[in-house]
Amino acid sequence: MGVYDTRALPIYQYLHSAGHPAYAIADNFFQAAFGGSFLNHQWLIAAATPVWPGAVANGGSDDLHSVLDANGVPTSYPLYVSPAGTAVKDLALTASCASTSDRSRDRRVSLTGVACGDYAVNTIQPAYQPYAPGTATSRRLPPQTAPTIGDRLSAGGVDWAWYSGGWSNANGDVGAPGWSNGTGPLAANAGSMSPCPDAAALAAAVWPNCPDKLFQFHHQAFNYFAAYAPGTQARAEHLRDEREFLDLARASAGACNLRPVSFVKPIGAENEHPGYASETAGSNHLVQLLQAIEAGACKADTMVVVTYDEFGGQWDHVPPPGQGGTPGPHDAWGPGTRVPALVLAPALRGPFVVDHSQYDTTSIMATIERRFGLSAIGSRDAAVNDLSRVLDAPAPAATP
Repeated sequence: MGVYDTRALPIYQYLHSAGHPAYAIADNFFQAAFGGSFLNHQWLIAAATPVWPGAVANGGSDDLHSVLDANGVPTSYPLYVSPAGTAVKDLALTASCASTSDRSRDRRVSLTGVACGDYAVNTIQPAYQPYAPGTATSRRLPPQTAPTIGDRLSAGGVDWAWYSGGWSNANGDVGAPGWSNGTGPLAANAGSMSPCPDAAALAAAVWPNCPDKLFQFHHQAFNYFAAYAPGTQARAEHLRDEREFLDLARASAGACNLRPVSFVKPIGAENEHPGYASETAGSNHLVQLLQAIEAGACKADTMVVVTYDEFGGQWDHVPPPGQGGTPGPHDAWGPGTRVPALVLAPALRGPFVVDHSQYDTTSIMATIERRFGLSAIGSRDAAVNDLSRVLDAPAPAATP
């Protein structure tokens, strides 16, 4: 980002064109948790870290607990090398709190302030399809039962959906919006060819689950929860394909057809992730989504929040709440590093606003809860600022 000319991005050009929508930049917005994409997607919908009750902790191949060095670090980086002779492991779960029967593989944590136990913090596959083909049951996170913002919305009678790019193909929803794999599997193929007709499907796909090669299984946060298991009405109603969202938005010329709350998760090729996606493709897709809303009747009373699941780098000059003396809601899990956040709404206090209010990912949940009169899920979303501050002048920030 230090060498990327952001003025060349489609989203920059869109927001600086004549008649652009009012927007706010939140420059003090942090990822909810110290972690990557999986963990921050979980915090987006549940404001909590997932757990694996009674996870294997015997040091064997199915033991997914991390192993930390004397400094509490699970791996080596170019700028940090674990002490000599240290066998660290950066795995899906936090370090175990209990010892194993084999003292040479003792994974207990004795460091003050380091989380331990059966918490899932790194990328792990869900128990339900869609998951990465071939992932053994012993390495898939058991279904979660903690409350989510989806549960709160449904209990409050507020319609909502999680719209994911490529969901119909990955979930095997034959003929649903976004489906691109015909009416049946291809004949048996030699080699590693997929039985799914769409050439973009994973080679290891098993019909009718035909995930795109860049479908991100660990980004599908609700698919980790028992309330949205395959075969449930909640899954059918609320876990939908992004194509459906675009169709609804574009059909809203006369009246708004969007649900009161929509989560939109682009497919991998359009999510701006380094390594497998492009900035321009993701930015073009974002503009496409915004234009669909702006062109319809939903524009009049819709707030759009655009943000990212995590920072992905190793340093930022603004310490998150709870670190470096920065005040603000925090706990053992975060917040982590700052991430970009863009808010579009018809009632902003100006055509362009830079909002210095402190937020984290759970501020999105807090905004939904306070807008629809729902109870908070956890202590973090109960304490953070909600995004209505972009609509009204906030109190001056305290001087650090």
